[in-house]
Amino acid sequence: MSQEVKSTCCYCGVGCGVLIRSEDGVITGVRGDPDHPANRGRLCTKGASLHLTAQGHGRLLHPAWRPTREQPVQRSDWATALDLAAERFAAIIREHGPDAVAFYISGQLLTEDYYVFNKLAKGLIGTNNVDTNSRLCMSSAVAGYKQTLGADAPPCCYEDIAAAGTLLIAGANPALAHPIVFRQIEDARAANPAMRIIVVDPRRSETAAIADLHLAIRPGTDIALFNAMLHVLIAEDRIDRDYIAAHTDGFAPLAELVGECTPQWAAAICGVAAEDIVRAARWFACSGPALSLYCQGLNQSAHGTHNNAAIIHLHLATGQIGKPGAGPFSLTGQPNAMGGREVGGLANLLSAHRDLANPAHRAEVAALWGIPSVPARPGKAAVDLFKALASGEIKAVWIACTNPAQSLPNQAAVRAGLARAEFVVLQETFADTDTAAYADLLLPATGWGEKEGTVTNSERRITRLRSAVPAPGEARHDWQIVVDFGRRLGQKLGNPTVDRLFPYKTAEAIFTEHVATTRGRDLDIGGLSYALLEQRGPQQWPFPEGATSGRQRLYADGRFPTADGRARFVAVRHQATVEQPDAARPLSLLSGRLRDQWHGMSRTGLVPRLFNLDDEPCLAMNGDDMRQRQLADGDLVRVSGARADIVVRVVAEAGLAAGRCWLPMHWGSRFMNSAGVNALVGDAVDPHSQQPELKHVAVEVAAAGLTYPLAAIRRCADVGEALRLLDAARTLLPGFAYASAGLYGRASPLVVWRAAAAAPVGADLLARIDDCLGLAGDSGAITYRDARRGIDKKAVVDDGRLRGVRLAGETAALAWLRQALAEGELDAALLRFALVPSATPPVSAPPRRIVCKCADVSDDQILAATAAGADLAGLQESLKCGTFCGGCMPDIKRLLSEQVQQHPEAA
Repeated sequence: MSQEVKSTCCYCGVGCGVLIRSEDGVITGVRGDPDHPANRGRLCTKGASLHLTAQGHGRLLHPAWRPTREQPVQRSDWATALDLAAERFAAIIREHGPDAVAFYISGQLLTEDYYVFNKLAKGLIGTNNVDTNSRLCMSSAVAGYKQTLGADAPPCCYEDIAAAGTLLIAGANPALAHPIVFRQIEDARAANPAMRIIVVDPRRSETAAIADLHLAIRPGTDIALFNAMLHVLIAEDRIDRDYIAAHTDGFAPLAELVGECTPQWAAAICGVAAEDIVRAARWFACSGPALSLYCQGLNQSAHGTHNNAAIIHLHLATGQIGKPGAGPFSLTGQPNAMGGREVGGLANLLSAHRDLANPAHRAEVAALWGIPSVPARPGKAAVDLFKALASGEIKAVWIACTNPAQSLPNQAAVRAGLARAEFVVLQETFADTDTAAYADLLLPATGWGEKEGTVTNSERRITRLRSAVPAPGEARHDWQIVVDFGRRLGQKLGNPTVDRLFPYKTAEAIFTEHVATTRGRDLDIGGLSYALLEQRGPQQWPFPEGATSGRQRLYADGRFPTADGRARFVAVRHQATVEQPDAARPLSLLSGRLRDQWHGMSRTGLVPRLFNLDDEPCLAMNGDDMRQRQLADGDLVRVSGARADIVVRVVAEAGLAAGRCWLPMHWGSRFMNSAGVNALVGDAVDPHSQQPELKHVAVEVAAAGLTYPLAAIRRCADVGEALRLLDAARTLLPGFAYASAGLYGRASPLVVWRAAAAAPVGADLLARIDDCLGLAGDSGAITYRDARRGIDKKAVVDDGRLRGVRLAGETAALAWLRQALAEGELDAALLRFALVPSATPPVSAPPRRIVCKCADVSDDQILAATAAGADLAGLQESLKCGTFCGGCMPDIKRLLSEQVQQHPEAA
């Protein structure tokens, strides 16, 4: 029987509504929910591919354990697994105290899951060592809101984008990281051509390409820029003095401080023109309502809290808050980072935005939970938590739905901490994450499409999720695992309150208790229930009892959730990045997201077509910096930092100023032979938010000296076969100084493996590569060998079709071969070209790149349509490209522009 169930996307914090189609208990499709106010039916490429990640590939289906870390996992049952976990945790707590254990959880959990994890740690065990990967993305936004506005509450809504006169986008690239937001920006610009868009980003990103003003500041100089903008506003009397006097405190000390922050002073620090700083300030104050959108570029900094405060100051000084189209709007990085913060999902928080450091708040939570007290000692935030594992202070850690062996900074230290831990539990959907290698006990959790509960998106909107299909194998809901473990642990610890602490039989019972903790708080949702969310759809908080709707915008009355009702200005000063480029490491390395991948790729890494735009990690560099180092596009380079070196391929990028380079964050040890960019990044943290400076590190880049290239491409019958071969290809990664493995595909799924060595490799290793990629044996094989030059190539043909190719010593044909295999276009008569050392494809296999993954439209289709006279509207009508998420629009516009330049007579 087929059905369609409402849910949300499990990627970024936009919280897009989706409709999940299923047939006989199997998810078969997904589409955007036209009724959900966050996206109105639109989805990005990742969201539109979600059903392809729900086919069971790579799933952890049964509890499993390792007698020792060196041994393979053994299947267990739930009772045995949870009894083992309870006994190990209880023994450590009895011997070393409650702070010897810790929990590290995820912004992708549902609010109900988050709630019981916090109650387990802070209520039952008596430790505040429960932190979340939201510490890595949103904790500076939390601290910035609290320092200035009094509470962790984004005051804006997505409708403000359409109402804005000026849009200030800082440290964010929504074109790739939040494509649905970017599509709303494009819609707003089309409806209001007078809208001013200012983008602050050291890199000319895809978002910066649409800006009226791009401020390509030096990394880490955001405060200098925003203080100089405030200086201009004050000097030109463009501030709202009445609003400041009536609704804020602390303006005078800040005004005195920014009196020295002239545009000329900031220009020298930021590396942008003083007149551009003045222009930005004037647009912010005078071009209609001003809305700011910001994300990890501000947050992931050792002074991220003050970065956030400095941009919020611009709104407070001009009264641009609580009005349509105006306000400071932090873009959330994960689907339920907001929900986690609501229930106290950080080591310094308690339920309903209560502060752990506040004795009254601790007493309120203790009373709500029916326990004597909540521990006062601060818990370990993420970075310190893993340092404490390495030092032995924390003995056991429970990790849920996150992958710290890829995502945390200073990966060598993190992995050392995991290796030293006495007991590691991993509660996960997927069996093969980087962290799984360190787990003593693995517990299978339900994933997207299988869960029931709630999430809260960036605009404070709560959506109820319903499960579309039953849990696979023996997987359980996260909250069920925690409740069962909590009851067992409480019994072993002799805690008489355990039955009262965990009485839940449904997710709804947990939500009802969570609702009760919020009454009277700034996020009061006393008027919400599962039934109301089911009947009336997603709702914004606050939504107190008796309300008929939530509140779109906060602080319209000028009252803030502080002791005196006033917002605060904070005297923030410019601070440099922790690591400054020097003679040894003269380049600033930035990191960020790609359009089609998500975090550590445990989910998106299952979908071949999501690799079509970027199928290996590439370092983007300024062309002059490359020439100085005698580097060319496609060369392998060694990126050297203070903590580690990694080897990747380099490409020139015009959008990077000299001295800057950029690397995506997604690749880790499952897809390359290192932990990726986070092996390079240091673990310095912001003193207020404890968020690490993931966005910047000083490096040097040099040729890797790996002159012997290898590659293999294998066409597969289906995705299941591709993923099995990918697992085999991963076993080859550690044997090379450079190696990567991934997928690719359109008509056929492919496995793509690359490597390089300093000298030719032996026949035994080539045979192993062939075996891993399913290319072993002589049947159907075409070979070419040149022993003198160390070249050894092999193509395997089945029934006149190319199954795969392995190249060693020369790989010029790799790009067109990959495309030909993906398209199935290499005619039998042209199979001999498979081993030709040429980057030029045969006529019958033209190069092709997928531009619009949502509609599966390639660049040659777009070029053919534009050559026939189609404009942007015509492309959208005929090919449907650019009509889903909008993430491909910059590429489509670039192709249109190139076509006009080449054929101006057709314009």
